[in-house]
Amino acid sequence: MSKIIRIEKPSVLPWYGAAAVWLVMGLAAPLYSLPVLIGTAGLSGVVFVAAKKICPPRVVEHEVGFHTGVDDVDQMLEAMEKELSALHTLNAALPDPQLSAAMQRMEQAGRSILEVVEQNPAKGKTARRFANYYLPDAVRVLSQYAALARQGVRGENAASVKAEVEQNAAQIATAFENQLDALYAAESMDLSADLEVLQNMMKGQGL
Repeated sequence: MSKIIRIEKPSVLPWYGAAAVWLVMGLAAPLYSLPVLIGTAGLSGVVFVAAKKICPPRVVEHEVGFHTGVDDVDQMLEAMEKELSALHTLNAALPDPQLSAAMQRMEQAGRSILEVVEQNPAKGKTARRFANYYLPDAVRVLSQYAALARQGVRGENAASVKAEVEQNAAQIATAFENQLDALYAAESMDLSADLEVLQNMMKGQGL
């Protein structure tokens, strides 16, 4: 979910112009003279202001994955986006319908978490454990499962690993959804409090 941000970079020409005034005046007159020093400083300032009007800032465009204004949150969201894309790719390659449905739930919950944190970077602290541990660990386990399935590995150990992943996928998806629900916990409490106040007001007015 890339974004284009625009950064204004002031032109260096005003500084060069002001410095040139000092250089020329230094060659033409003794700068140790107080009147010459004051005059040079004034002329340098005039040249600087005039050059700033003539030379507007340069606008530079940068493409970034996320731009919340909080660097570590942006990095976390970029890492989440990569993991979720990997999860989507894995899901497309696995034929098991139940496992696929669980992985779809994981991705949907994960992307919802990403969107919530992007809109409210303050929630990044709540989602950090999910982003740093739960999501990458789930992708790692499912990647190993996909490798076994792709390579056609057989045997008691391989079968046991595959069965364990298939049985626990739904629980992992539920854990992802619970993490999403936790991000809304504060809002839910505020909403409940507001509803209670509204109900009391209505009762007080006989409504």
